[in-house]
Amino acid sequence: MQVEQIGKLERRVALSLPVADLEREVESRLKRLSRTVRMAGFRPGKVPLKMVSQQYGYQVHNEVLSEQLGAAFDRAIQENKLRVAGNPNIAPRAGDATPEGTIAFDATFEVYPEVVIGELSSIEVEMPVTPVGEAEIDKTIEILRKQRVHFHPKGVAGDHGDGGVARAAAGDRVTIDFAGRIDGTPFEGGTAADFAFVLGEGRMLPEFESAVTGLAPGESKTFELSFPEDYHGKDVAGKRAEFSVTVKGIEWAHRPEVDAEFARTLGIADGDLGKMREDIRANLNREVKTRIKGRLKEAVMNALAGLAQLELPRALVEGEMQRQAQATMEEMKSRGMTVGDKPLPPELFREQAERRVRLMLIVSELIRKHDLKAAPEQIKAHVEELAEAYENPGEVVRWYYADRQRLADVEALVLEETVVNYVVGEARRKETPVAFDDLMGRSGA
Repeated sequence: MQVEQIGKLERRVALSLPVADLEREVESRLKRLSRTVRMAGFRPGKVPLKMVSQQYGYQVHNEVLSEQLGAAFDRAIQENKLRVAGNPNIAPRAGDATPEGTIAFDATFEVYPEVVIGELSSIEVEMPVTPVGEAEIDKTIEILRKQRVHFHPKGVAGDHGDGGVARAAAGDRVTIDFAGRIDGTPFEGGTAADFAFVLGEGRMLPEFESAVTGLAPGESKTFELSFPEDYHGKDVAGKRAEFSVTVKGIEWAHRPEVDAEFARTLGIADGDLGKMREDIRANLNREVKTRIKGRLKEAVMNALAGLAQLELPRALVEGEMQRQAQATMEEMKSRGMTVGDKPLPPELFREQAERRVRLMLIVSELIRKHDLKAAPEQIKAHVEELAEAYENPGEVVRWYYADRQRLADVEALVLEETVVNYVVGEARRKETPVAFDDLMGRSGA
């Protein structure tokens, strides 16, 4: 079958089917169907073929036509050794005369592009370097203490009292009643009773926190504040409001001491603080390794995206746009956001889709050209590394190996990592120190 080039990646091939073969297969299937089909007034297997044909003929004809066109298209692709990108569009041929006894169709489709990748040695890849020392362990312990904070009444004596003056300060949790008005009128969300928040966490506007700071239980204050123009509540954004606030209670934040009991809350059964620090060090090293891999992958992909020349198949890009739009909708729903009935316009995701397809084609070419593979021992090592973060690693390993799809997902990750490592091995490498807090995305404890 002759393949016609109608664009850089677009191709067209003519398909023809003998009518007699089509009708013969349709008749054969209808006869088989008549042996089992049920119709009122007839015993099974006794329904007249004519009635079966009247009810099911159109459906069976379409099924047979679709199958035979698919088989004819597959033969054309194999004969011409083409790699089809996306699904073909098959439509009845218009205009040309069709030989008697045949029906003709045109299949229009795209093929995968030629991918030309420049010299990998011409790119430079930054290799992040982040050591984990005692200071990083100390910072992590402080974060863990903050996560386990509990609050106690301020201004009282005792084991869980501070004995000081009960006035609101940064870090305290205050419980308040408040009422807000704009132009003398209450507004939605502007009134609350027994509302608790921690001063300094940024949950409330700075002017609101400033007004509450320094107040004692039972004290009230009236003040004005301006809502920012970009405030999430559109009804009040950019407006000035008057608030009345009454403090009902103040609690101070008690972070647990770093002792045996604290260690036990982190899974150290015997409460040994040395073991706790080593456990934290191991977890941090694991997390640092994962994040460095992520940064390295991003750097490699950015370099590859600019190094290769190729045309992008429209079908693959549009398919990826649809996938990303659907995935975004599902994520929004999972977060409890109202998304409505209308789908997101796929066009919003064109840039991301084009990049993803570009990188997919480049990575596929590198795998093909250099015969890169995910070896069984690499997959096993990756699974075991993932399992280390759990209490029962052996059980997690068995869980992965019990499901082919789970293992296939790991294999895909390992293969991607193999590609990254190959590119890094060929490229010029530059070690770049990255501060621990920057790598972890921390702004402080």
